[in-house]
Amino acid sequence: MNSTKIEPKYISKSNPRVGLIALASDFMIERDFINVIKDRDIDFFVNRIECYNPLTKENLIRMANKVTEVTKDILPDQDLDCVVYGCTSGTIAAGYESIEQKVKAAKPMADLTTPSSAAIKALKRLKIKKLFIFTPYSKTLNDEVLEYFKSEGFEITANSYFDIEADYNIGKVDEDYLYEVLSKIDLNGAEGLFVSCTALPVLPIIDKLEKKLNTTVLSSNQALIWDTLVKINRNNSINGFGKLFNEN
Repeated sequence: MNSTKIEPKYISKSNPRVGLIALASDFMIERDFINVIKDRDIDFFVNRIECYNPLTKENLIRMANKVTEVTKDILPDQDLDCVVYGCTSGTIAAGYESIEQKVKAAKPMADLTTPSSAAIKALKRLKIKKLFIFTPYSKTLNDEVLEYFKSEGFEITANSYFDIEADYNIGKVDEDYLYEVLSKIDLNGAEGLFVSCTALPVLPIIDKLEKKLNTTVLSSNQALIWDTLVKINRNNSINGFGKLFNEN
């Protein structure tokens, strides 16, 4: 038998690489990302991070301690263009700078986006200052989210929440029921609605919510995907997921 060595030919140009850190109990975030980016030249990789319930500030900070390890295991020893930390309340609890430091320890060349930082960026881009905030969280965690947005200079005109303590139950919220609840809110003078949490099924209903409420609607996953695409220069010609994607 003859055995012949053949030299491989490697690609000379690669797609942008996005690495998502998803909560182990999140039902929605991968589906939302794929629904938006599926027809685009983007290489998308996911690793999951252990999530501790109930959702408290202490448990969210505890989860964040594993960020470097989880990031390192996304294409080990390879560069990523953008790392996405998929937890809104977790970033608020641990702090953006702490998450960035942990990500950079594993992937020093990568940009970072998080739901909370992306939401702030999106709201400022849209010039929204008065905000209605909806969260699925417990009262304590809900109030911590409100304080974060207030600290960033936003006026919260009103707020509603579900008071769910476990992340896996957030992912079980019925999409039609969520639309029914959100479509009936009184914005109380708000210029926009922000729906927090990457595990809620918000993205598919944003377009019809904007039409129903006659306002701008943002969600954690929508803002996160938008900011990711901005960072890798792929945010163009996206329809069906809200007004935000008209902003480049």
